[in-house]
Amino acid sequence: MSGLFSKIANGEISAYKVAENENYLAFLDIFPLQKGHTLVIPKKETDYIFDLNDEQYMGLMLFAKEIAIKIKKVIPCNRIGVTVIGLEVPHAHVHLIPISRERDMNFSNNKLKLSEEEFESIAKMIREA
Repeated sequence: MSGLFSKIANGEISAYKVAENENYLAFLDIFPLQKGHTLVIPKKETDYIFDLNDEQYMGLMLFAKEIAIKIKKVIPCNRIGVTVIGLEVPHAHVHLIPISRERDMNFSNNKLKLSEEEFESIAKMIREA
């Protein structure tokens, strides 16, 4: 049975997509720590990021870099923080989080509550960057 992120990658569940190619997908986290908080996944379902082969791992990270550059262009921040936790969804993924200070990446912080319009607007800005 496909997991949540595989269903998003297959179009079975909608998401606020910001970029996609044959092997990878980037979409907004619906429980963001900051505006622009984006998840980057390989389309091939793999639970643990270090189970990806070298080519898949490097491809994921290069794709994440491209997305981070776009996010930084449109979301006011000092940097794009990168983290891999991988416990909440059994599908390898990278969090890209616009930050101005280290505590902006604390996952115990309250999550933002954004409207559908805000999500759409942010996704569009990143896509067009």
